[in-house]
Amino acid sequence: MKKTANKRSSPVKRRWQRAVLGCLALLLVVVLGYAAYVLLTYYRLGDALPLEILSAPSAGSVEVTTGKTYRAVSYNIGFGAYSDDYTFFMDGGTESRARSAAAVYENVGGAVREIQAQDPDFVLLQEVDVDGTRSHHIDETTLVRDGLGDTYYSTFAQNYDSPYLFWPLLEPHGANRSGQLTLSRYPITSALRRSLPIEESLMKLVDLDRCYSVQRIGVDNGKELVLYNFHLSAYTSDGTIAEEQLKLLFSDMLSEYQKGNYAVAGGDFNKDLLGDSSAVFGISGETYTWAQPIPEELIPAGLTVAAPLDRENPVPSCRNADRPYGPDDFVLVVDGFIVSDNVAVMDSAAVDTQFQWSDHNPVYLSFRLKESG
Repeated sequence: MKKTANKRSSPVKRRWQRAVLGCLALLLVVVLGYAAYVLLTYYRLGDALPLEILSAPSAGSVEVTTGKTYRAVSYNIGFGAYSDDYTFFMDGGTESRARSAAAVYENVGGAVREIQAQDPDFVLLQEVDVDGTRSHHIDETTLVRDGLGDTYYSTFAQNYDSPYLFWPLLEPHGANRSGQLTLSRYPITSALRRSLPIEESLMKLVDLDRCYSVQRIGVDNGKELVLYNFHLSAYTSDGTIAEEQLKLLFSDMLSEYQKGNYAVAGGDFNKDLLGDSSAVFGISGETYTWAQPIPEELIPAGLTVAAPLDRENPVPSCRNADRPYGPDDFVLVVDGFIVSDNVAVMDSAAVDTQFQWSDHNPVYLSFRLKESG
């Protein structure tokens, strides 16, 4: 009877198998190690943190007065990366960092010049990096403060501090610390950082931390102008989070209004403030769902959302950065202001920069504080 010989793997085949298994094991260790790093380094700053106020050597100490027209400018400067042909990977584009340090200086410098042209009394900036891989570790708060001169008091509120993001693989977004920079020609007597609600699932690792800053400025009638700078969440899986953030901000502002103070907020809502931006600008936005209208029932009596728009010459405040900017791109208004009823809105619109320095255009608000308070 013929016996069947035992079949054994050749030494070469066994070595290949061990090599493949070793590579898979190493990859698993790297993935698990990175996951542990992200989870262990994740943190949120506490709520109601006092902010440092940098004084303005050449600014006066005069209080804000009722009946006078003031101008505020809000501008998301996009961490100094977004020239008009820049595309961002989280918007469907390809890039993850500013193209060079020189590009950061050029874009932030251009943004500063646009701000100066508006001659604002108050400046509310978002996505201002203080140390980031994506912005070549340039402290952009210094660029802005130096560019605008020494006539503004200022505060900085950290919005997030992300661990190193190893994506995209060929040019990772990296680790980045960024926030809101607020400047005022009038003395800021105190300032706080308020934490906003975020998702509690693993999505918090994408949205990281969120906040708004609160600056108090004296008024000649004994009241205060309470100035808010905010940047609400965009990349969330739970649409109710953005609503919860708005509710907190509205509640805070309404409380100040009920005390007799003047409340003015400006920033990036990541909401379609017009409710129908696609119709206003004649561009289809069916494939873009990241910016939805603010439910009207969320806005309490006593507050008004001031969407910056000149109906005769409509200018968007934001573009989707999935491709270089062009005439057929999806654009909308997501940047704007909220005011209490004792603040009179004189004018509000977006400035048409053709998105040369950021994926946002600056928006301005001209307003007066009513004498009755």
